[in-house]
Amino acid sequence: MGGLWLTWILLLRLTLRIRVRGAENVPNGSNFILCQWHETGLLAIETWAPRLPSYLHQQPHAWIVHSDWYTKPVWIVLSFVGVDRLVSASKGNGRIGAAEEIVSYLKKGYSTFVTPDGPKGPARTLKKGVLHMAAQSGVPILPVRISANRCYRTDSWDRKMQPLPFSTIDVEVGAPISVTTNNFDESIGALTEALG
Repeated sequence: MGGLWLTWILLLRLTLRIRVRGAENVPNGSNFILCQWHETGLLAIETWAPRLPSYLHQQPHAWIVHSDWYTKPVWIVLSFVGVDRLVSASKGNGRIGAAEEIVSYLKKGYSTFVTPDGPKGPARTLKKGVLHMAAQSGVPILPVRISANRCYRTDSWDRKMQPLPFSTIDVEVGAPISVTTNNFDESIGALTEALG
């Protein structure tokens, strides 16, 4: 299943036009927490294939993935695009344990990717986990907005966006947001605004 999806992504990617703004906001030579809304997850994967772009792959990546059976194809695709470590999150305390493991990777210089309204929503409602990860690790959050001029939306809770062939994908990388205990509360508003 993962191989078929990867083949579809690679074929689709041949037809997509990708425009990136703000690549200069990616910290040069240091790691980051890439952050975007869950609804744009497919846009991101299909934009990054067949390999994470060089501006995102300066450091190794460790990402949280869910242990549900239907996410196994995602594991395969992420491995192909260049994610070095996949950390499994299960229900309950498994998610907290996975976040703690990601923080340990961040402290070792890895970057990661978080959808702060996932895995089950509500859509575009920021959960504080990504802020805790940033504060505990000292690694900045890099907000990303992704949109497509032609796409359809699924019936899922987040109305996930699936680009159509020959779409134009716009990627906007925002300025890094550093989170500390002193600015934690104001970082909630700053990140929500940056994500759009």
